[in-house]
Parts: sequence; structure tokens; C-alpha cells
Amino acid sequence: MIMYLYIAQIIVAVSLITLVMMQAKGSGLGGIFGGDGGIYKTRRGVEKTLYQATIGLSVLFFLMAIVSVKIGG
Repeated sequence: MIMYLYIAQIIVAVSLITLVMMQAKGSGLGGIFGGDGGIYKTRRGVEKTLYQATIGLSVLFFLMAIVSVKIGG
């Protein structure tokens, strides 16, 4: 059982890394292609979904890490 938890934690970690890398440091998806991030704008559409998914996966990763420590010893 603990091995499945470790594998799931690795999958969540790789997914979390991917989501964080897709968010271009404060400038949204436009920063990936050279867009200017000098103006303030709200997150909408894909950017909002990426942001919420990142939060969700980080909470899931944190909970899985606590569970794996408690079970694994």
C-alpha cells in the first residue's frame, strides 16, 4: 500500500512542477511568448484554472506527504 502512495506522490509532484512551470513568473501565459507583464490584470480563463489547480495539487501533495510519513514511519 505504501508503494502505491509513493508512486501517487511522485505523479502529483511532477504534475505540480509542470503547473508551476507553465505559469510564467507573474506575467501569465503571455510571458512565455515574450509578452509584457508591466500591467496588472486579473486571472481569467486558463490562467485562473492553472492557478486553482496549482493550489489544489499543492494541498494534495502536502496531505499525501503527511500520510506517507505517518504510515511509513
